[in-house]
Amino acid sequence: MPDDPQWPTEDDDAESVAAASQSTVQVNRPPVDQPTMRFPLAAVLSAPSTQEPPRSSPIRSAPNAAGPGQAAQGVPTAGSGAPGGPSGDSAGGKSHGTIGPEVGQPRALPVRVEPKNDRTRVVPRPEQRTTELSVPPAKTARVDQLPHLEQSWFDKPAKPDRQQHQQPRPEQTRRVDQLQGQAPPRQEPPRQEPQRQEPRQEPQRQEPPRAEPTRPVAPPPPRQEPKDLPVTGYDEEPEDRLADEPRKSRKPLFAVLSLLVVAALAGATVYAVNEFGGAKAVETRPPAAPANVQPLVKAVTAGAPAPTPAGVKQALAGPAGNSALGTLTGSVIDPASGTALWQQGDTTAATPASSLKILTAAAALLSLEKTDQLSTKVVQGAEPGTVVIVGGGDPTISGAPGKSVYPGAATLDDLVGQVKAKGPVTKVQFDLSRYAGEALGPQWEAVDIAGGSVAPIVPFMLDGGRIDQTNVNGARTGSPAQAAADAFAQRVGAPGATAGAAPAGAQVLGEIKSASIEQLVDNMMQISDNVLTEAIAREIAIKTGNEPSFAGGVKAVRDVLSKNGFDLTGANFVDGSGLSATNKIPAKLLTDVLTAAAKPTLDDARTAKLRPLLTALPVAGGSGTLAGRYGGTAAPGKGWVRAKTGTLTGVNALAGVVVDVDGRVLVFSFMSASNRNPENEVRPALDVLAAALRGCGCS
Repeated sequence: MPDDPQWPTEDDDAESVAAASQSTVQVNRPPVDQPTMRFPLAAVLSAPSTQEPPRSSPIRSAPNAAGPGQAAQGVPTAGSGAPGGPSGDSAGGKSHGTIGPEVGQPRALPVRVEPKNDRTRVVPRPEQRTTELSVPPAKTARVDQLPHLEQSWFDKPAKPDRQQHQQPRPEQTRRVDQLQGQAPPRQEPPRQEPQRQEPRQEPQRQEPPRAEPTRPVAPPPPRQEPKDLPVTGYDEEPEDRLADEPRKSRKPLFAVLSLLVVAALAGATVYAVNEFGGAKAVETRPPAAPANVQPLVKAVTAGAPAPTPAGVKQALAGPAGNSALGTLTGSVIDPASGTALWQQGDTTAATPASSLKILTAAAALLSLEKTDQLSTKVVQGAEPGTVVIVGGGDPTISGAPGKSVYPGAATLDDLVGQVKAKGPVTKVQFDLSRYAGEALGPQWEAVDIAGGSVAPIVPFMLDGGRIDQTNVNGARTGSPAQAAADAFAQRVGAPGATAGAAPAGAQVLGEIKSASIEQLVDNMMQISDNVLTEAIAREIAIKTGNEPSFAGGVKAVRDVLSKNGFDLTGANFVDGSGLSATNKIPAKLLTDVLTAAAKPTLDDARTAKLRPLLTALPVAGGSGTLAGRYGGTAAPGKGWVRAKTGTLTGVNALAGVVVDVDGRVLVFSFMSASNRNPENEVRPALDVLAAALRGCGCS
């Protein structure tokens, strides 16, 4: 490449002159989502007679019409016939450097270009030494085809020329398509362009029409032949003109931004006032229309069709004849009318197993306040540093918070924290004087402790004596009081605990309370907890003035039930939980108690007190000891049967309530004495029996 850039030859100029009368630059309209590229016009392109210099234009790159390996005609390039240039059809021209000024140099004023399908001609200023660049149609040179071979005007220092600084450039932005014809300087308000109908090869975006006054097109000034001006023409740009050219003021931009911020704040304020305050805040709006509820089940009501004894007998004939049930006794009663619908040995005493808990729960609800709580205290001992744990009959104290099977249980950590706050502890004792008699019930077997059925009944223990606090049926300890007291001593920093008595009137150092009696009853029925049931039986004994022992608890339960009008003829039981195989009660006693709880009205004083007994019963296929039952042929009773289970060796029982398909509540109790497999035969047969009542509709 020669040292000095070359100017186009006369043939090139002649071709440019021939193309001057036609549009010379074709700008294709790109998609609207493409970014706009700004391209500064060179200083060699002088303004027409209007004295309004052309601005730099954002040119969006469009595909070059020239084929591969061809240079665009009318654009001087290295190798386009210039002397000393390389031969061949070069695809690029002189590089003009990076588009945009260098750091520290003022940015050329931009000219906005709206791409159209027309072709635009740029005419240089007559008084400058410029040349006219003309690009024939369909042979434009793309910017990306200009090789970066030389320093562009943007990379070279500009030369000072004070003469060009006399007339500052106007601040308005012009489009290239508006440079086709120049009008005299305008004094009118900002222009509006009339809508222009232009042929397009692709669908146009519908834009609002813009009107612009018609301006006369000035003829192009006489073309001046360049002499010594190099091909770039940028060395002749006056340095002072660029340096001293007035910059665009940013004040209008700041003013517009300020107005936008103010408008946004004002809008937000108006919205907040309208939404959260003002008239809307004080006006009373009408309530929304009630939802249209479509019940999917029939309401339980005494007005539902009443079943008949004949209908119930027919419904139960098949299930009750299942040989797996062995000796079956039972009773079905309509609590709304008190009518006995089905009876089979209902007055014959049979082993109830854990269904006996219905009697203990009923006696507790009838005699104790539902909101009563069991309190465990720690008092000051006879010697300094000695404390005494006074067992209050609460077997549900949680030794590991969050792992208890008893909802709402108090925690040992709470009691420890209260005591430690009072001072150091050097000795721990525990007082079990609240209970009397034996710790294990009549005919209870020691194997049931390891089997998880029971623990010795004492007034102070943790988690019902369970070793694993989260396992309902897990093994229990044979010394629950000692284990609980040792855990307390370890946490207060004292040696192991010993049995002792609390001094009379001793100062209370800490106290924790159990859940309410109503919740304790619910819990003991759901998980059929024998220890908790025996603790509640002793509380009934204390309340009624009986000895807090097994015998005293049984007597208290019988006394409360008899006092409330229940016939205990034939009932003989020795504990409150039903764990003893010697317990015998008739099925009718169970249905009598459940009938009083399930009456549709509260005319009976017992009903209001016993109502929580119904919600304490496990739900078939849903909760407690019935959660895993009622599959197969018993599935129709799932969710509709609520009952207390009972299981001992050779004994299975089920007593509770069911809602039949007509919405009528029925009370039942079934007790089976059978040596058949309880898991796979006897219990499923009892479930089918109760489910048959669900589908009865036996009117």
